Amino acid sequence: MYPEQYIQFLVHFNGDRDYFECHEILEEYWKESTDKKKDSVWVGFILLAVSRYHHRRGNFRGAQRTLEKAIKILSLHQNVLSKQGLDVSVLFQLLSKLLREIENEEIYQSINLPVTDSLLLKTCRKECENRGVNWGQKSNIEDESIVHRHKLRDRTMVIEERLEALRVKKGNE
Repeated sequence: MYPEQYIQFLVHFNGDRDYFECHEILEEYWKESTDKKKDSVWVGFILLAVSRYHHRRGNFRGAQRTLEKAIKILSLHQNVLSKQGLDVSVLFQLLSKLLREIENEEIYQSINLPVTDSLLLKTCRKECENRGVNWGQKSNIEDESIVHRHKLRDRTMVIEERLEALRVKKGNE
């Protein structure tokens, strides 16, 4: 009923709090499965994860900017959010609260996306259990491999893709 990538997103978001991985999983899914609209619900989720990543690292400006974009996009898809097993009213209350906390430069606190579909919740909890992670656990802000993940990854492919895009662009000019 739900895309596997969405389940994995939820497991990371509400489980191990690996927001960088949330972004990676859904970005790949969005690129492969949609018409790549920038106001897709998947982009809203991606931006939400990026905002949480920035907030945890103390980048309030980046967190605010991406959360505002996420809210704008997600608000366009309230019916889809409900079909994705989320409590829409609780979600938007939570997002408003997060935005206020970021604007006030309050310290990061873990949040849980409000999953209401019992089967989805059971599936996510089981996946967390299989990974040795507790659903709803607080973020381990001492874990450098999660908190500063973008600094630790191999960016060779990203750099190569950007260079190729530039070559193509220059060839078309």
